[in-house]
This record gives sequence, structure tokens and C-alpha cells, in this order.
Amino acid sequence: MRTEWVAKRRGQANVTQMNYARQGVITEEMHYVAQRENLPPELIRDEVARGRMIIPANVNHTNLEPMAIGIASKCKVNANIGASPNSSNLQEEVDKLNLAVKYGADTVMDLSTGGGNLDEIRTAIIKASPVPIGTVPIYQALESVNGRIEKLTPDDFLHIIEKHAQQGVDYMTIHAGILIEHLPLVRSRITGIVSRGGGIIARWMLHHHKQNPLYTHFDDIIEIFKKHDVSFSLGDSLRPGCTHDASDEAQLAELKTLGQLTRKAWEHNVQVMVEGPGHVPMDQIEFNVKKQMEECSEAPFYVLGPLVTDIAPGYDHITSAIGAAIAGWHGTAMLCYVTPKEHLGLPDAEDVRNGLIAYKIAAHAADIARHRPGARDRDDQLSAARYNFDWNRQFELSLDPDRAREYHDETLPADIYKTAEFCSMCGPKFCPMQTKVDADALTELEKYLAQEAQKKEVASV
Repeated sequence: MRTEWVAKRRGQANVTQMNYARQGVITEEMHYVAQRENLPPELIRDEVARGRMIIPANVNHTNLEPMAIGIASKCKVNANIGASPNSSNLQEEVDKLNLAVKYGADTVMDLSTGGGNLDEIRTAIIKASPVPIGTVPIYQALESVNGRIEKLTPDDFLHIIEKHAQQGVDYMTIHAGILIEHLPLVRSRITGIVSRGGGIIARWMLHHHKQNPLYTHFDDIIEIFKKHDVSFSLGDSLRPGCTHDASDEAQLAELKTLGQLTRKAWEHNVQVMVEGPGHVPMDQIEFNVKKQMEECSEAPFYVLGPLVTDIAPGYDHITSAIGAAIAGWHGTAMLCYVTPKEHLGLPDAEDVRNGLIAYKIAAHAADIARHRPGARDRDDQLSAARYNFDWNRQFELSLDPDRAREYHDETLPADIYKTAEFCSMCGPKFCPMQTKVDADALTELEKYLAQEAQKKEVASV
């Protein structure tokens, strides 16, 4: 789709969507997003220019179907995949990508740390993906020095970031907001630093007693992103890893730095979204969303969860989807899914499916709560199909049609039951939706009620 669109931009100094938007240009990507979102192209351009919306679309990812992340667009969902040294391989990750796209992932992050050649895995994922791909380049930077954090240099980071950009990565998590002066602030935490990238940078700073190299070389990263149109996903290295640590001094200190970096990237017309917590009690979620908007000048917020309780290992796709729905309701632009394996192990295909559907529910619920035009249309259509016992239409409109059909067919698998006016829950005699009240019957009932009301009025006089 994008081959011809980007051909005329290659070789220019700044090819970002924000750069074109600020020149008043509505790119082909903006037009495409406008159609997907059912919004005016001028609104998309203005939101991108302002920084409240991003269109992650690396010029080297030409098979991408452009999408938008921002408060003016529908709430989006990201799915994480990635091979590890202990499990998975290239084909498994491509299979996970395809499954994530099938079940509605708006973007996918490749968090591979091993399990094969990372460049080959990433290239295969980008080649197969119609949705934006995000990465965390610090993982491969660490692998390039055989896991010896102290050996990493600023050039190592920049080399890997440039490589990912050339390969077509649409957005990258850059852990530039954690500063050496922030480290003492984690002293009173239960779980310390839980971000993998944040932990790597923290150990580098503790060893060298020097400032975060991603912070000191932020201008160099900006130059790379301008050439390829890579969006920043500014990493929250000090996100809380448990509800006890939520909204603490360390988290908020880093958030202030992320706001400064956001505005610095905008000076060069580079797109930015900001990552957020983490583990947050329900009563603090609105505060976190509003605080991010304040500190980061309304750059799109992208949250992991947040998990609203810490006592449900194996079910954290549920504990986090609760928080995600609340965060989306209050203005979060994209939700990063959590699978049932969170804190326990590497997700498999079924975990990807369960986590993604939980988050599609959360994002859709947020869109309904924000009264987005047309958000409830699908709900109303499914409700009508349910009331009319149109089982196949119900399955078709479901977020997970395969699962809906599977559960129905466990007890009533024959085709004849696809037109039956009952399910196995109530059976043929007790289904309340068999109570069909036609218009004539309602008219007669209304006449009766009016007569009874008149009798009571006469009696009272």
C-alpha cells in the first residue's frame, strides 16, 4: 500500500508525519487514518501537528496499514510477543503475530531477547505485519555485548537503534527518562525497578556513576527517528511494580523528565507517545492519566494495564483489564495487554489470545464510556441478534467468534440449534426472551392501565 506513498519522501532530512502535518500537508497516511476512524482528515492533521496523536509509520515498513494513537481516535490495544533464550523461535513468533492481528491487535511489540537471531526474527515479523511494530532496542544492545551491561557504550545503543529504524520498526521504547538522581528514590519501594530496560540503564549508571546515555544522546536518537519516521515510545523505567509503589516520588520524577523529552522531540517534529504504569489501585488511575497529560502536554498515553491488585497470578489479564478500562475511560490512548502468564512465564498462543480479547473488551468499554460516535453500534446489533435468537449473527459480531461458537456448541452442537429459541442455560421452557410482546398487545395494555388510573383518580375525589 505505502510503496508509492513513501517513495517521494525517501532521502529527505525529516520524513515524519508530524513534520508534514505542521507544514499543513495531509499525507496519504492521514487520509487513510481518517477513513478508518471516520474523522475529518483535517482533524487528523491538526492532532498530529499538535502532538496529541501519532501515526507510527516507518517509511521502511511499506506493507503497513496506517493507524492512529491519540485521544481523538478510538482506544487502541498493543500485544507483546517475542522469543526468549529459554523458549520460542522465529516461526512461533510469526504465528503469535498472525494470531494477534486476527484478534484485533492495533500494534505489536517484538520484545525478543533470545531464542534465535534477533535481526532475522524482527525482519520476519515486520515483513508479515500489517500493523505497526514496536521494539525495545536496549535488549539487543545488551545481547551485543553478551549481557555485560558495564561494557555498553552510547555508540552501542545508537547502532542498534539505527539498525531497528532501517529494518522498519515503527516505534521504539527509549528509556531516556530515568536519571541517575532518580535512583535513590526507589529505596522505599517493595519491588524496586521492574522495567527490564530501566533495570539495564540503572545498573549501567550505578557501575559508571554517569548520567543515562539515552538521555545525554537524545538528540542523536532524534536525528535517526527523523530520517525514518520512527515514533518515540518514551519508556517508564520507574513504573510501579506493585500497588504499594504506585504514584510515588520516583515514578512522578521520571514522568516530569519524560515531559521535557517529549517537548524536545517535538522541537524537531518527531512523534511521541509516553508509556505509563504498571500497578495502580483503581482510585489512583484517573490521577495518573491526568498527571501524564499535564506533565507531557497531552502526548498520547500508553499504559501497561494497570493492574489494580497484586494477588491474582494466573489471572492478571483480568486484574489489569479492569484498570485498563478505567484508564481508557479517562483518556489513555493505547492499552498494552497483559496475558494470564504475566509474572509467571513466556506467553503461548492461547495466552496471547486471552490477553488480547480481555484488552479489546477494555478498550471498547472505554470508547463507549467516552461516548465516541458509533462506539455502541456493534453492541446494539449483537443485542438485537441475541433477542432474535440469530446465533450465527451473534457469533459474527463477537470479539472472539470462534470462542463464542465453541462455548455454544459444547452442549448444543447440531445445526438445528443454530435457529433454536433457547440455549442450554435456560432450556426451551425458561428463556425470558421468548416473551415477545407485540405492538397490539402493548396498546391494549396501555388502555387498561389508563382506565385503572382513571378509576383511582375518581375514587380519590
